[in-house]
Amino acid sequence: MKRRILIVEDNPLHTRLIEMTLRAKNYTLLKATDGEEALDIATRERPDLILMDLNLPEMTGFEVIKKLRENPAFSHTPIIAITAYAMKEDRERLIESGCDAYLTKPIDTRE
Repeated sequence: MKRRILIVEDNPLHTRLIEMTLRAKNYTLLKATDGEEALDIATRERPDLILMDLNLPEMTGFEVIKKLRENPAFSHTPIIAITAYAMKEDRERLIESGCDAYLTKPIDTRE
């Protein structure tokens, strides 16, 4: 069974770059453009990994991560934040918020 990755990103160009990189690895990709859609898809599809933009409309990525982590079904689902903010304080906040790792924008597809 192919691994499922949920991409939560409101910028179509960033989504496309991530898609092109991951499709080559033969993953099943699920996409959401806002927090509510991300929660809905995650609950229905139970992805193996979540790539979460933190700067989303309506509900921030931090809020989505908090809601996911409150659900026992997602306690062990890896969540990787995608952020333009990578200062030391931001890194600590990301880990404290429930992220397992982070990627900085612009994304280096070799990572």
